[in-house]
Amino acid sequence: MTKLSVNINKIATIRNARGGNVPDVEKAAVDIEGFGAEGITVHPRPDERHIRYSDVRALKKLIRTEFNIEGNPIPSFTDLVCEVKPDQVTLVPDAHDAITSNAGWDTVANREFLTEKVNLFHKFGIRVSIFIDPDPKMAEGAALCGADRVELYTAAYAEDYSKDREKAIAPYLETAKKAKELGLGLNAGHDLSLENLEYFIQTIPWTDEVSIGHALISDALYMGLDKTVKAYLSKIKIF
Repeated sequence: MTKLSVNINKIATIRNARGGNVPDVEKAAVDIEGFGAEGITVHPRPDERHIRYSDVRALKKLIRTEFNIEGNPIPSFTDLVCEVKPDQVTLVPDAHDAITSNAGWDTVANREFLTEKVNLFHKFGIRVSIFIDPDPKMAEGAALCGADRVELYTAAYAEDYSKDREKAIAPYLETAKKAKELGLGLNAGHDLSLENLEYFIQTIPWTDEVSIGHALISDALYMGLDKTVKAYLSKIKIF
């Protein structure tokens, strides 16, 4: 069964726009779990423009499902993850000034660096997922780095879904099969939505987890968090 992990960065973005603690990020995380989500994802960036390092520490004490911290393993991020010890860390190669994640790792060119990080996080008992583009060679590289999972960067799939969904998902299916062959777990995320999520899971049913933030929080403005979380769960609990 595919798990739904909700990325709560956008809730923190709204809070930070005005200062104070409205909306309450910690309460939102607990409520989202209560509505049925099986994980909480955060992506703290160095400028703390949404999730802050202090949020990460506070959330660790509250989350009862799976806690996934994603980000570029710069020294400050690495130290935070080793301190907090989440269930999973997802390594993402985003620049410090990136608006959002926009590419996966080249796991071949960065093998030495990624292997070092994977080994370090494993010492703290943390499952490691590496964010990759839909390319079987990148899955092979992640396996050689010692990763437990890969997360497929699904922006291209989401962009091309309405044009030709079979063509859009083809490289993802090929990479997912390679990951399965290599014994890697499989996650997916970025621009997955109520429109395109079900087809992705139907086509790649061995997906372990999807991480969804922007679309889900946007839908919640109209539907409310409870109904929105349940709507997304209905798209992945199809077997």
